[in-house]
Amino acid sequence: MRHKVAHRKLGRVTEHRIAMLRNQAEALLRHERIQTTVPRAKELRPFVEHIITLAKRGVAGDGDSARALHFRRLVLRDIADRDLVRKLFDELATRYATRPGGYTRLLRIGFRRGDSAEVAQVELVGSEYNPAAKTETPGTEEKPKAKGVGGRLRAAAERVRRRKGGEEGEGADQAKARTKPPRVAQKRTAPTKRGG
Repeated sequence: MRHKVAHRKLGRVTEHRIAMLRNQAEALLRHERIQTTVPRAKELRPFVEHIITLAKRGVAGDGDSARALHFRRLVLRDIADRDLVRKLFDELATRYATRPGGYTRLLRIGFRRGDSAEVAQVELVGSEYNPAAKTETPGTEEKPKAKGVGGRLRAAAERVRRRKGGEEGEGADQAKARTKPPRVAQKRTAPTKRGG
């Protein structure tokens, strides 16, 4: 029995599991949302929330640089990217300064196609992250794209209608001549018995 055993093993040895959690935590803090399987997401939540709590304690110090340095080094044990740690202490810790916990949100989004594993999206609460913000330029208005297959089919049908309407001199009998003749169903014969 697994009494008082806290975490999932996720089918990995300890070193691999910790390395995976560190990599996922870096990705989550950098992009502010990631997609992963539900068991991994459930293991990632407390890992990331502890890191954010350490950053909050480092920022909340009363100007004590030694205390701030101590918490920064504690975070650097798990997050190796110094730019990401800077973002964590400057932006994220101040964003969650008044929040007493629960910095992440887990949304189940369906099942993966290949192995049917349940997939979840883990995101930071209160994230104003917009992945298209870098590509958007102010003052350029784009035409809204047709969403889904139905929108694309409607747009294609509209293009075909415009093309047919623009052709002059083509009669109805010429349009019929271009279409394929209907398929004629062939008569099926009953199978014969083989035997001697």
